[in-house]
Amino acid sequence: MWVTADGYIRHNLLPNGRYDEARGNRESAYQGRYEIRGNHIDYWDDTGFTADGTFIDGVLHHAGMILYRKK
Repeated sequence: MWVTADGYIRHNLLPNGRYDEARGNRESAYQGRYEIRGNHIDYWDDTGFTADGTFIDGVLHHAGMILYRKK
């Protein structure tokens, strides 16, 4: 699980290559598949849009957001 500092956005990267993104009170706001290669992650949302991000020093930088691994 990766979350923004305020907890508003939450990315659950599932072991089967799927993700489930929650935003605020809206659970499963976005869903799709993801693939990680090295420190890069690509997202393909079920609605058709794509996005990507980079892991830098254990932090996920994605679409202008910074997400931290929830422990």
